[in-house]
Amino acid sequence: MLPPMLSPGASASSPPSSLFAFVGDRLWLDFANTDDVRRVEGVRRVDVLRDFDLFVAWLEAASVLDAERAAGIRRRAFQQPAGAAAALVDARRVRAALRALAERGALSIKVRDDALAEINRILGRSAGTRRVEAHGDGSYARTFVSVGDAFAGLMLPVVDSAADSLIEGELARVRRCSDPRCPRVFLDTTKNGRRRWCDMATCGNRAKAARHRRRVRDGGQPVGQPVGQ
Repeated sequence: MLPPMLSPGASASSPPSSLFAFVGDRLWLDFANTDDVRRVEGVRRVDVLRDFDLFVAWLEAASVLDAERAAGIRRRAFQQPAGAAAALVDARRVRAALRALAERGALSIKVRDDALAEINRILGRSAGTRRVEAHGDGSYARTFVSVGDAFAGLMLPVVDSAADSLIEGELARVRRCSDPRCPRVFLDTTKNGRRRWCDMATCGNRAKAARHRRRVRDGGQPVGQPVGQ
């Protein structure tokens, strides 16, 4: 079944970018985290690779695509639904390899080799032009403009990010969130290497609240005393 497509010129119906989690500190880790389908604060998170438009919305939220290019990709998807469907399948394949790399790559040569094969497969087929572009806020970013197949370059910035982590030897610092209910992965950039949570505002605070409840239950702290005191 082909992924849902927008009509030409239609605006994206994807969820707002606030529903996307960017906690990995590396683009490839944030992409691996797009399979997070937990319920967070009453909002049902969805698999970002559920359909092509969600995929494009994530790429735009991650600053891989600007608004103009995202609109162009959506128009091309409407014109070439089979190509968009193939690109989505390919993105899921890459994500599976990157998820394995994040969780087991530091310990498994086979996992690293499998991920490297996927990275080189994407790098090898992507033809186009690299550019540095200025953003309205004064920042700059590298971009890739594909030549020919409009879908071929979509995953290039993601695999470039994974390649950089391999080259820089960062796998030993890749962690999975300490909350057993949370599948998110991230790069621990702290000096002491002791970051435990993907995000203190969610998983970290839940863990603090759980510890507080245990202390209250065990009689170690009065019920009315604030957490952390």
